[in-house]
Amino acid sequence: MISSVYAQIEAGGVSSDTLPKGTTWYAGEGLKQGDFFSYSTCFVDYKECTNFEMDFWIKGDKIVGSETKWLAEVVVYDGKKVIVGEMELGKIAPEPTGGTENLGVYRGAFKSSISWLSAFATSDGTSGGKGPKEFSAASWGKIGNIGGQQVIPSAIETITVPAGTWESVVVSWKTGGAVSKVWIADDFPFPIKAATYTHVSEGIPPPEYIFKLLNYKENVQESPFIGIESTINEQIAQGCDTDIEKEVKHKRSTNNFKYQVHIFYGPEDPIVGCEIQWLINFLKFSDETDFLNQVQYDIFVVNDDGIRIRSIAQEEGRQFLYSPSGQALIDFIVKEDPGTANYVIWVYGLAPTGVVPSGTPDYLQLEVPIYDFDGSIPVEKIPSWIKNNAGWWADGTIDDDSFIQGLQFLIKEKIMKIPQTTQGFGGSTDEIPSWIKNNAGWWADGTIDDDSFIQGLQFLIKEKIMKIPQTTQGFGGSTDEIPSWIKNNAGWWADGTIDDDSFIQGLQFLIKEGILKVPQPYKSSTSTGAEPEAWYN
Repeated sequence: MISSVYAQIEAGGVSSDTLPKGTTWYAGEGLKQGDFFSYSTCFVDYKECTNFEMDFWIKGDKIVGSETKWLAEVVVYDGKKVIVGEMELGKIAPEPTGGTENLGVYRGAFKSSISWLSAFATSDGTSGGKGPKEFSAASWGKIGNIGGQQVIPSAIETITVPAGTWESVVVSWKTGGAVSKVWIADDFPFPIKAATYTHVSEGIPPPEYIFKLLNYKENVQESPFIGIESTINEQIAQGCDTDIEKEVKHKRSTNNFKYQVHIFYGPEDPIVGCEIQWLINFLKFSDETDFLNQVQYDIFVVNDDGIRIRSIAQEEGRQFLYSPSGQALIDFIVKEDPGTANYVIWVYGLAPTGVVPSGTPDYLQLEVPIYDFDGSIPVEKIPSWIKNNAGWWADGTIDDDSFIQGLQFLIKEKIMKIPQTTQGFGGSTDEIPSWIKNNAGWWADGTIDDDSFIQGLQFLIKEKIMKIPQTTQGFGGSTDEIPSWIKNNAGWWADGTIDDDSFIQGLQFLIKEGILKVPQPYKSSTSTGAEPEAWYN
Protein backbone atom coordinates (compact mmCIF):
# COMPACT_ATOMS: atom_id res chain seq x y z
CA MET A 1 0.00 0.00 0.00
CA ILE A 2 3.02 2.24 -0.31
CA SER A 3 2.54 4.93 -2.88
CA SER A 4 4.59 7.92 -3.99
CA VAL A 5 2.22 10.81 -4.52
CA TYR A 6 2.08 14.48 -5.00
CA ALA A 7 -0.62 15.75 -2.75
CA GLN A 8 -2.51 18.83 -3.69
CA ILE A 9 -4.20 20.34 -0.64
CA GLU A 10 -7.23 22.30 -1.58
CA ALA A 11 -9.52 24.44 0.47
CA GLY A 12 -12.22 22.08 1.70
CA GLY A 13 -10.59 18.82 0.73
CA VAL A 14 -7.62 16.99 -0.74
CA SER A 15 -6.76 15.10 -3.90
CA SER A 16 -3.73 13.58 -5.62
CA ASP A 17 -2.75 11.49 -8.58
CA THR A 18 -3.70 8.32 -6.73
CA LEU A 19 -6.66 9.90 -5.01
CA PRO A 20 -8.36 11.95 -7.70
CA LYS A 21 -11.43 14.04 -7.09
CA GLY A 22 -14.46 11.86 -6.58
CA THR A 23 -12.56 9.21 -4.58
CA THR A 24 -14.74 8.19 -1.66
CA TRP A 25 -14.38 6.35 1.62
CA TYR A 26 -16.66 5.05 4.32
CA ALA A 27 -16.17 3.19 7.60
CA GLY A 28 -16.09 -0.54 6.87
CA GLU A 29 -15.01 -0.11 3.24
CA GLY A 30 -13.53 -3.37 1.96
CA LEU A 31 -14.28 -5.29 5.18
CA LYS A 32 -14.54 -9.03 4.50
CA GLN A 33 -14.56 -12.44 6.11
CA GLY A 34 -11.10 -13.53 7.27
CA ASP A 35 -9.80 -10.04 8.03
CA PHE A 36 -7.70 -9.81 11.19
CA PHE A 37 -6.92 -6.54 12.96
CA SER A 38 -4.86 -5.68 16.00
CA TYR A 39 -5.04 -2.18 17.52
CA SER A 40 -3.44 -0.45 20.45
CA THR A 41 -6.06 2.00 21.67
CA CYS A 42 -7.39 4.06 24.53
CA PHE A 43 -10.56 6.02 25.22
CA VAL A 44 -11.14 8.81 27.73
CA ASP A 45 -14.15 7.15 29.37
CA TYR A 46 -12.18 3.98 30.12
CA LYS A 47 -9.52 4.61 32.75
CA GLU A 48 -8.83 8.05 31.31
CA CYS A 49 -7.31 6.76 28.10
CA THR A 50 -5.22 3.94 29.52
CA ASN A 51 -3.90 1.80 26.66
CA PHE A 52 -5.16 -1.68 25.91
CA GLU A 53 -4.77 -3.97 22.89
CA MET A 54 -7.84 -5.09 20.96
CA ASP A 55 -7.54 -7.91 18.41
CA PHE A 56 -10.51 -8.97 16.30
CA TRP A 57 -11.13 -11.41 13.48
CA ILE A 58 -14.09 -11.28 11.09
CA LYS A 59 -15.50 -14.77 11.41
CA GLY A 60 -18.39 -14.32 9.00
CA ASP A 61 -22.04 -13.29 8.85
CA LYS A 62 -24.60 -13.48 11.62
CA ILE A 63 -28.36 -13.14 11.11
CA VAL A 64 -29.97 -11.02 13.82
CA GLY A 65 -33.70 -10.72 13.17
CA SER A 66 -34.03 -9.41 9.63
CA GLU A 67 -30.53 -7.91 9.62
CA THR A 68 -27.26 -9.49 8.56
CA LYS A 69 -24.26 -8.42 10.62
CA TRP A 70 -20.58 -9.19 10.81
CA LEU A 71 -19.60 -11.55 13.63
CA ALA A 72 -16.15 -10.83 15.04
CA GLU A 73 -14.16 -12.87 17.52
CA VAL A 74 -12.32 -10.57 19.92
CA VAL A 75 -9.46 -10.76 22.40
CA VAL A 76 -8.57 -7.78 24.59
CA TYR A 77 -5.26 -7.52 26.43
CA ASP A 78 -5.76 -5.00 29.23
CA GLY A 79 -2.71 -4.94 31.48
CA LYS A 80 -2.59 -8.37 33.11
CA LYS A 81 -6.17 -9.16 32.08
CA VAL A 82 -7.23 -11.11 29.01
CA ILE A 83 -10.84 -10.86 27.85
CA VAL A 84 -12.18 -13.20 25.14
CA GLY A 85 -15.55 -12.76 23.48
CA GLU A 86 -17.53 -11.76 20.40
CA MET A 87 -19.03 -8.59 19.01
CA GLU A 88 -21.51 -7.92 16.24
CA LEU A 89 -20.76 -5.19 13.69
CA GLY A 90 -23.30 -3.52 11.42
CA LYS A 91 -22.90 -3.79 7.65
CA ILE A 92 -23.95 -0.20 6.84
CA ALA A 93 -21.91 1.21 9.70
CA PRO A 94 -19.38 -1.11 11.41
CA GLU A 95 -20.44 -0.13 14.90
CA PRO A 96 -20.78 -2.82 17.59
CA THR A 97 -24.44 -3.50 18.30
CA GLY A 98 -24.14 -6.60 20.47
CA GLY A 99 -21.86 -9.31 21.74
CA THR A 100 -20.66 -11.00 24.89
CA GLU A 101 -21.28 -9.12 28.11
CA ASN A 102 -17.68 -9.12 29.36
CA LEU A 103 -16.64 -7.00 26.36
CA GLY A 104 -19.17 -4.24 27.04
CA VAL A 105 -16.74 -1.51 28.08
CA TYR A 106 -14.34 -2.37 25.24
CA ARG A 107 -17.11 -2.39 22.62
CA GLY A 108 -18.01 1.09 23.83
CA ALA A 109 -14.40 2.21 23.43
CA PHE A 110 -14.27 0.65 19.94
CA LYS A 111 -17.43 2.47 18.86
CA SER A 112 -16.16 5.80 20.16
CA SER A 113 -12.70 5.50 18.62
CA ILE A 114 -11.86 3.00 15.86
CA SER A 115 -15.34 3.13 14.27
CA TRP A 116 -16.11 6.74 15.26
CA LEU A 117 -16.01 8.07 11.68
CA SER A 118 -19.06 5.92 10.89
CA ALA A 119 -21.00 8.86 12.35
CA PHE A 120 -20.10 10.72 9.15
CA ALA A 121 -19.35 8.13 6.44
CA THR A 122 -21.32 4.90 5.92
CA SER A 123 -21.74 2.41 3.09
CA ASP A 124 -25.33 3.41 2.30
CA GLY A 125 -26.98 6.79 2.49
CA THR A 126 -30.39 5.76 1.16
CA SER A 127 -31.85 4.44 4.39
CA GLY A 128 -30.91 7.16 6.82
CA GLY A 129 -27.17 6.60 6.71
CA LYS A 130 -24.59 9.20 5.84
CA GLY A 131 -23.28 7.49 2.71
CA PRO A 132 -19.68 7.47 1.41
CA LYS A 133 -17.71 10.73 1.60
CA GLU A 134 -15.33 12.25 -0.93
CA PHE A 135 -11.79 13.10 0.09
CA SER A 136 -12.13 16.32 -1.90
CA ALA A 137 -15.33 17.35 -0.08
CA ALA A 138 -15.40 20.70 1.72
CA SER A 139 -16.66 19.04 4.90
CA TRP A 140 -17.85 15.70 6.16
CA GLY A 141 -19.99 17.27 8.87
CA LYS A 142 -19.62 19.05 12.18
CA ILE A 143 -18.76 17.58 15.56
CA GLY A 144 -21.41 17.86 18.24
CA ASN A 145 -19.36 19.64 20.91
CA ILE A 146 -20.09 23.29 21.62
CA GLY A 147 -17.65 25.32 19.60
CA GLY A 148 -16.79 22.31 17.45
CA GLN A 149 -15.66 22.85 13.93
CA GLN A 150 -16.11 21.02 10.68
CA VAL A 151 -14.63 17.57 10.15
CA ILE A 152 -12.59 17.95 6.96
CA PRO A 153 -10.03 16.03 4.89
CA SER A 154 -7.04 18.31 5.45
CA ALA A 155 -3.89 16.62 4.10
CA ILE A 156 -2.41 13.56 2.45
CA GLU A 157 0.44 11.87 4.32
CA THR A 158 2.42 8.67 4.01
CA ILE A 159 2.54 7.18 7.51
CA THR A 160 4.23 4.20 9.11
CA VAL A 161 2.73 2.21 12.00
CA PRO A 162 3.68 -1.23 13.37
CA ALA A 163 1.38 -2.85 10.80
CA GLY A 164 3.11 -1.19 7.80
CA THR A 165 3.19 1.95 5.66
CA TRP A 166 0.14 3.58 4.10
CA GLU A 167 -0.73 6.54 1.97
CA SER A 168 -3.36 8.19 4.14
CA VAL A 169 -5.75 11.08 4.22
CA VAL A 170 -5.75 13.15 7.39
CA VAL A 171 -9.27 13.94 8.58
CA SER A 172 -9.12 16.68 11.20
CA TRP A 173 -11.17 19.05 13.32
CA LYS A 174 -10.45 21.59 16.02
CA THR A 175 -12.10 21.77 19.41
CA GLY A 176 -11.04 23.18 22.76
CA GLY A 177 -7.93 24.72 21.25
CA ALA A 178 -6.47 21.44 19.96
CA VAL A 179 -6.48 19.83 16.51
CA SER A 180 -7.68 16.23 16.41
CA LYS A 181 -6.54 13.96 13.58
CA VAL A 182 -7.56 10.60 12.17
CA TRP A 183 -5.53 8.96 9.39
CA ILE A 184 -7.48 6.80 6.93
CA ALA A 185 -6.50 4.82 3.82
CA ASP A 186 -8.66 4.35 0.74
CA ASP A 187 -10.31 0.91 0.54
CA PHE A 188 -9.26 0.08 4.12
CA PRO A 189 -12.13 -0.59 6.57
CA PHE A 190 -10.89 1.30 9.62
CA PRO A 191 -8.54 4.22 10.26
CA ILE A 192 -4.82 3.48 10.52
CA LYS A 193 -4.22 5.71 13.53
CA ALA A 194 -5.73 8.61 15.45
CA ALA A 195 -4.89 11.26 18.03
CA THR A 196 -7.91 13.22 19.24
CA TYR A 197 -8.74 15.49 22.17
CA THR A 198 -11.73 16.25 24.35
CA HIS A 199 -13.43 19.63 24.33
CA VAL A 200 -12.50 21.88 27.26
CA SER A 201 -13.31 25.53 27.87
CA GLU A 202 -9.91 26.20 29.44
CA GLY A 203 -6.63 24.47 30.21
CA ILE A 204 -4.93 21.66 28.32
CA PRO A 205 -7.42 19.34 26.58
CA PRO A 206 -6.88 15.69 27.59
CA PRO A 207 -6.90 12.91 24.97
CA GLU A 208 -10.29 11.62 23.88
CA TYR A 209 -9.00 8.59 21.99
CA ILE A 210 -5.66 7.48 20.60
CA PHE A 211 -5.02 4.36 18.56
CA LYS A 212 -2.75 2.79 15.95
CA LEU A 213 -2.85 -0.36 13.85
CA LEU A 214 -0.44 -2.99 15.15
CA ASN A 215 -1.17 -5.82 12.72
CA TYR A 216 -3.41 -6.64 9.76
CA LYS A 217 -3.89 -9.94 7.91
CA GLU A 218 -6.26 -11.03 5.16
CA ASN A 219 -7.86 -14.41 4.46
CA VAL A 220 -7.33 -15.87 7.92
CA GLN A 221 -9.35 -19.08 7.63
CA GLU A 222 -9.20 -20.36 11.20
CA SER A 223 -9.67 -18.50 14.45
CA PRO A 224 -6.35 -16.97 15.56
CA PHE A 225 -7.55 -17.11 19.17
CA ILE A 226 -7.71 -20.87 19.71
CA GLY A 227 -6.39 -21.75 23.17
CA ILE A 228 -6.68 -18.20 24.55
CA GLU A 229 -8.88 -18.00 27.65
CA SER A 230 -10.20 -15.06 29.62
CA THR A 231 -8.50 -14.42 32.91
CA ILE A 232 -11.97 -13.78 34.34
CA ASN A 233 -12.65 -17.50 33.91
CA GLU A 234 -9.73 -18.20 36.22
CA GLN A 235 -11.16 -15.73 38.72
CA ILE A 236 -14.57 -17.40 38.60
CA ALA A 237 -13.02 -20.85 38.99
CA GLN A 238 -11.20 -19.64 42.10
CA GLY A 239 -14.45 -18.35 43.57
CA CYS A 240 -13.64 -14.66 43.13
CA ASP A 241 -16.35 -12.03 42.99
CA THR A 242 -16.42 -10.61 39.46
CA ASP A 243 -19.37 -8.28 39.98
CA ILE A 244 -17.54 -5.76 42.14
CA GLU A 245 -19.11 -2.81 43.91
CA LYS A 246 -16.80 -0.15 45.33
CA GLU A 247 -18.39 -0.08 48.79
CA VAL A 248 -15.47 1.01 50.97
CA LYS A 249 -14.89 4.77 51.14
CA HIS A 250 -12.03 6.81 52.58
CA LYS A 251 -11.51 10.56 52.42
CA ARG A 252 -8.02 11.56 53.45
CA SER A 253 -5.48 14.32 53.09
CA THR A 254 -1.99 13.41 52.01
CA ASN A 255 0.73 13.27 54.62
CA ASN A 256 1.96 16.83 54.00
CA PHE A 257 -1.52 18.23 53.34
CA LYS A 258 -0.84 19.07 49.69
CA TYR A 259 -3.88 17.21 48.30
CA GLN A 260 -7.15 15.58 49.20
CA VAL A 261 -7.59 12.01 48.06
CA HIS A 262 -10.97 10.27 48.05
CA ILE A 263 -10.71 6.50 47.68
CA PHE A 264 -13.48 4.04 46.84
CA TYR A 265 -12.59 0.37 46.54
CA GLY A 266 -14.26 -3.01 46.33
CA PRO A 267 -14.99 -5.70 47.15
CA GLU A 268 -15.44 -4.88 50.82
CA ASP A 269 -13.41 -7.92 51.86
CA PRO A 270 -10.61 -8.34 49.27
CA ILE A 271 -9.42 -11.91 48.80
CA VAL A 272 -5.87 -12.88 47.95
CA GLY A 273 -5.64 -13.90 44.29
CA CYS A 274 -8.80 -11.98 43.30
CA GLU A 275 -9.27 -8.59 41.72
CA ILE A 276 -9.66 -5.33 43.61
CA GLN A 277 -10.99 -2.19 41.93
CA TRP A 278 -10.21 1.39 42.95
CA LEU A 279 -11.73 4.75 42.11
CA ILE A 280 -9.37 7.51 43.24
CA ASN A 281 -10.29 11.19 43.18
CA PHE A 282 -7.42 13.68 43.43
CA LEU A 283 -8.61 17.05 44.70
CA LYS A 284 -7.26 20.38 45.85
CA PHE A 285 -6.63 20.40 49.57
CA SER A 286 -8.73 23.55 50.04
CA ASP A 287 -11.67 22.50 47.86
CA GLU A 288 -13.04 18.96 47.60
CA THR A 289 -15.05 19.88 44.48
CA ASP A 290 -11.98 21.00 42.51
CA PHE A 291 -10.33 18.06 40.74
CA LEU A 292 -6.62 18.17 39.95
CA ASN A 293 -5.35 17.81 36.38
CA GLN A 294 -2.44 15.77 35.04
CA VAL A 295 -1.75 13.76 38.18
CA GLN A 296 1.29 11.49 38.10
CA TYR A 297 0.90 8.85 40.79
CA ASP A 298 1.41 5.22 41.75
CA ILE A 299 -0.03 2.64 44.13
CA PHE A 300 2.61 0.98 46.28
CA VAL A 301 2.45 -1.87 48.72
CA VAL A 302 4.85 -1.46 51.64
CA ASN A 303 5.78 -3.75 54.51
CA ASP A 304 5.50 -2.88 58.19
CA ASP A 305 8.89 -1.11 57.96
CA GLY A 306 7.67 1.12 55.15
CA ILE A 307 9.82 -0.60 52.51
CA ARG A 308 8.19 -0.75 49.08
CA ILE A 309 7.53 -4.30 47.92
CA ARG A 310 5.17 -3.68 45.00
CA SER A 311 4.40 -0.99 42.40
CA ILE A 312 1.22 -1.22 40.32
CA ALA A 313 2.68 1.11 37.66
CA GLN A 314 5.73 -1.12 37.23
CA GLU A 315 3.54 -4.20 36.93
CA GLU A 316 1.76 -2.49 34.04
CA GLY A 317 5.07 -1.62 32.40
CA ARG A 318 4.81 2.08 33.17
CA GLN A 319 6.97 4.54 35.06
CA PHE A 320 3.91 6.00 36.76
CA LEU A 321 0.13 5.96 36.62
CA TYR A 322 -1.48 9.01 35.06
CA SER A 323 -4.81 10.75 35.60
CA PRO A 324 -5.46 13.69 33.24
CA SER A 325 -8.71 14.68 34.97
CA GLY A 326 -7.93 13.72 38.57
CA GLN A 327 -10.45 10.86 38.62
CA ALA A 328 -8.65 7.55 38.19
CA LEU A 329 -10.10 4.06 37.82
CA ILE A 330 -7.71 1.16 38.28
CA ASP A 331 -7.87 -2.55 39.06
CA PHE A 332 -5.31 -5.22 39.88
CA ILE A 333 -4.98 -8.65 41.45
CA VAL A 334 -4.48 -8.86 45.21
CA LYS A 335 -1.13 -10.56 45.80
CA GLU A 336 -0.75 -9.69 49.47
CA ASP A 337 -0.98 -12.37 52.15
CA PRO A 338 -4.07 -12.56 54.38
CA GLY A 339 -3.84 -9.91 57.06
CA THR A 340 -3.41 -6.17 56.81
CA ALA A 341 -1.94 -4.85 53.56
CA ASN A 342 -0.38 -1.40 53.57
CA TYR A 343 -1.35 0.37 50.34
CA VAL A 344 0.23 3.75 49.63
CA ILE A 345 -1.19 6.29 47.17
CA TRP A 346 1.99 8.07 46.08
CA VAL A 347 1.51 11.38 44.26
CA TYR A 348 4.60 12.41 42.33
CA GLY A 349 3.02 15.72 41.37
CA LEU A 350 1.13 17.49 38.58
CA ALA A 351 2.65 17.48 35.11
CA PRO A 352 1.95 16.22 31.57
CA THR A 353 3.18 12.79 30.56
CA GLY A 354 6.92 12.88 29.93
CA VAL A 355 7.52 15.89 32.17
CA VAL A 356 8.98 15.45 35.66
CA PRO A 357 6.72 17.20 38.20
CA SER A 358 8.23 20.03 40.18
CA GLY A 359 8.16 20.02 43.96
CA THR A 360 8.22 17.12 46.38
CA PRO A 361 5.91 14.09 46.24
CA ASP A 362 3.20 13.47 48.81
CA TYR A 363 1.35 10.36 49.88
CA LEU A 364 -1.16 8.68 52.11
CA GLN A 365 -1.22 5.15 53.48
CA LEU A 366 -4.31 2.97 53.67
CA GLU A 367 -4.56 -0.26 55.64
CA VAL A 368 -6.73 -2.83 53.87
CA PRO A 369 -7.71 -6.20 55.44
CA ILE A 370 -7.00 -9.09 53.06
CA TYR A 371 -8.81 -12.41 53.38
CA ASP A 372 -8.04 -15.96 52.35
CA PHE A 373 -10.24 -17.97 49.98
CA ASP A 374 -11.72 -19.99 52.80
CA GLY A 375 -13.06 -16.80 54.36
CA SER A 376 -10.73 -17.09 57.30
CA ILE A 377 -10.12 -13.99 59.31
CA PRO A 378 -6.78 -12.36 58.84
CA VAL A 379 -4.57 -12.56 61.86
CA GLU A 380 -3.69 -9.03 62.78
CA LYS A 381 -1.15 -7.68 65.16
CA ILE A 382 -3.24 -6.42 68.03
CA PRO A 383 -1.94 -3.11 69.34
CA SER A 384 -0.25 -3.32 72.71
CA TRP A 385 -2.63 -0.79 74.21
CA ILE A 386 -5.51 -3.19 73.57
CA LYS A 387 -3.57 -6.14 74.97
CA ASN A 388 -3.01 -4.26 78.20
CA ASN A 389 -6.60 -3.09 78.54
CA ALA A 390 -7.92 -6.20 80.22
CA GLY A 391 -5.46 -6.09 83.05
CA TRP A 392 -5.47 -2.31 83.45
CA TRP A 393 -9.26 -2.10 83.45
CA ALA A 394 -9.61 -4.93 85.97
CA ASP A 395 -7.32 -3.24 88.47
CA GLY A 396 -8.75 0.22 87.85
CA THR A 397 -5.81 1.77 86.03
CA ILE A 398 -7.97 2.72 83.03
CA ASP A 399 -11.63 3.70 82.89
CA ASP A 400 -14.59 1.92 81.35
CA ASP A 401 -14.52 3.92 78.11
CA SER A 402 -10.96 2.88 77.31
CA PHE A 403 -11.86 -0.76 77.80
CA ILE A 404 -14.93 -0.47 75.58
CA GLN A 405 -13.01 1.33 72.84
CA GLY A 406 -10.47 -1.46 72.73
CA LEU A 407 -13.13 -4.13 72.14
CA GLN A 408 -14.93 -1.97 69.60
CA PHE A 409 -11.66 -1.42 67.74
CA LEU A 410 -11.17 -5.17 67.33
CA ILE A 411 -14.64 -5.58 65.81
CA LYS A 412 -14.75 -2.42 63.72
CA GLU A 413 -11.32 -2.97 62.18
CA LYS A 414 -12.18 -6.62 61.55
CA ILE A 415 -9.32 -7.86 63.70
CA MET A 416 -12.05 -9.80 65.44
CA LYS A 417 -14.81 -10.57 62.99
CA ILE A 418 -18.12 -12.26 63.63
CA PRO A 419 -18.22 -15.38 61.45
CA GLN A 420 -20.28 -15.16 58.26
CA THR A 421 -21.78 -18.61 58.82
CA THR A 422 -25.13 -19.01 60.50
CA GLN A 423 -24.81 -18.67 64.25
CA GLY A 424 -24.79 -22.00 66.05
CA PHE A 425 -27.63 -23.17 68.26
CA GLY A 426 -25.59 -24.71 71.01
CA GLY A 427 -24.99 -28.38 71.67
CA SER A 428 -25.53 -30.71 74.56
CA THR A 429 -23.68 -28.32 76.81
CA ASP A 430 -22.95 -24.66 76.94
CA GLU A 431 -19.96 -25.14 79.17
CA ILE A 432 -17.02 -23.02 78.08
CA PRO A 433 -13.95 -25.15 77.46
CA SER A 434 -11.12 -24.62 79.89
CA TRP A 435 -8.70 -23.69 77.09
CA ILE A 436 -10.86 -20.67 76.28
CA LYS A 437 -11.11 -19.69 79.94
CA ASN A 438 -7.35 -19.41 80.12
CA ASN A 439 -6.95 -17.45 76.88
CA ALA A 440 -7.35 -14.00 78.35
CA GLY A 441 -4.54 -14.38 80.84
CA TRP A 442 -2.27 -16.30 78.51
CA TRP A 443 -2.75 -13.79 75.73
CA ALA A 444 -2.09 -10.81 78.00
CA ASP A 445 1.20 -12.20 79.23
CA GLY A 446 2.30 -13.41 75.80
CA THR A 447 1.93 -17.14 76.39
CA ILE A 448 -0.40 -17.49 73.37
CA ASP A 449 -0.50 -15.44 70.18
CA ASP A 450 -3.18 -13.11 68.84
CA ASP A 451 -4.73 -15.74 66.60
CA SER A 452 -5.41 -18.10 69.48
CA PHE A 453 -7.06 -15.31 71.46
CA ILE A 454 -9.27 -14.31 68.53
CA GLN A 455 -10.24 -17.90 67.78
CA GLY A 456 -11.35 -18.38 71.37
CA LEU A 457 -13.74 -15.42 71.23
CA GLN A 458 -15.04 -16.49 67.82
CA PHE A 459 -15.65 -20.01 69.11
CA LEU A 460 -17.93 -18.68 71.83
CA ILE A 461 -20.00 -16.74 69.29
CA LYS A 462 -20.06 -19.30 66.49
CA GLU A 463 -21.05 -22.18 68.78
CA LYS A 464 -23.60 -19.96 70.46
CA ILE A 465 -22.10 -20.56 73.86
CA MET A 466 -22.12 -16.79 73.99
CA LYS A 467 -25.40 -15.80 72.38
CA ILE A 468 -25.91 -12.35 70.91
CA PRO A 469 -29.43 -11.20 71.81
CA GLN A 470 -31.81 -11.00 68.89
CA THR A 471 -33.32 -7.79 70.24
CA THR A 472 -32.36 -4.52 68.64
CA GLN A 473 -28.99 -3.40 69.89
CA GLY A 474 -29.18 -0.64 72.47
CA PHE A 475 -27.86 2.85 71.83
CA GLY A 476 -26.67 3.57 75.34
CA GLY A 477 -28.47 5.56 77.98
CA SER A 478 -27.48 8.33 80.28
CA THR A 479 -24.25 6.54 81.02
CA ASP A 480 -22.02 3.95 79.39
CA GLU A 481 -20.39 3.03 82.70
CA ILE A 482 -19.80 -0.67 83.09
CA PRO A 483 -21.28 -1.99 86.31
CA SER A 484 -18.77 -3.17 88.88
CA TRP A 485 -20.26 -6.66 88.93
CA ILE A 486 -19.29 -7.00 85.26
CA LYS A 487 -15.81 -5.73 85.99
CA ASN A 488 -15.27 -8.54 88.44
CA ASN A 489 -16.66 -11.25 86.20
CA ALA A 490 -13.49 -12.00 84.28
CA GLY A 491 -11.44 -12.69 87.35
CA TRP A 492 -14.20 -14.52 89.19
CA TRP A 493 -15.00 -16.68 86.17
CA ALA A 494 -11.35 -17.53 85.55
CA ASP A 495 -10.79 -18.71 89.12
CA GLY A 496 -14.11 -20.55 89.28
CA THR A 497 -15.90 -18.23 91.71
CA ILE A 498 -18.77 -17.74 89.22
CA ASP A 499 -20.09 -20.10 86.59
CA ASP A 500 -20.06 -19.82 82.80
CA ASP A 501 -23.59 -18.49 82.56
CA SER A 502 -22.80 -15.52 84.78
CA PHE A 503 -19.80 -14.65 82.62
CA ILE A 504 -21.84 -14.89 79.39
CA GLN A 505 -24.65 -12.79 80.82
CA GLY A 506 -22.19 -10.03 81.63
CA LEU A 507 -20.96 -9.84 78.03
CA GLN A 508 -24.53 -9.96 76.73
CA PHE A 509 -25.47 -7.09 79.01
CA LEU A 510 -22.79 -4.85 77.46
CA ILE A 511 -24.09 -5.50 73.94
CA LYS A 512 -27.80 -5.39 74.72
CA GLU A 513 -27.60 -2.13 76.66
CA GLY A 514 -25.53 -0.46 73.98
CA ILE A 515 -22.48 -0.07 76.24
CA LEU A 516 -20.55 -2.29 73.81
CA LYS A 517 -21.74 -1.40 70.32
CA VAL A 518 -21.35 -3.92 67.52
CA PRO A 519 -21.27 -2.28 64.05
CA GLN A 520 -24.22 -3.18 61.83
CA PRO A 521 -22.68 -3.51 58.39
CA TYR A 522 -24.02 -4.42 54.98
CA LYS A 523 -26.55 -7.25 54.72
CA SER A 524 -25.17 -9.69 52.15
CA SER A 525 -27.15 -11.50 49.49
CA THR A 526 -26.37 -14.78 51.22
CA SER A 527 -28.14 -13.82 54.43
CA THR A 528 -31.17 -15.89 55.22
CA GLY A 529 -33.02 -13.23 57.18
CA ALA A 530 -33.21 -15.50 60.20
CA GLU A 531 -29.96 -14.31 61.72
CA PRO A 532 -29.92 -11.54 64.29
CA GLU A 533 -29.09 -8.15 62.79
CA ALA A 534 -25.74 -8.06 64.54
CA TRP A 535 -24.71 -11.14 62.60
CA TYR A 536 -25.05 -9.68 59.15
CA ASN A 537 -21.80 -8.98 57.39
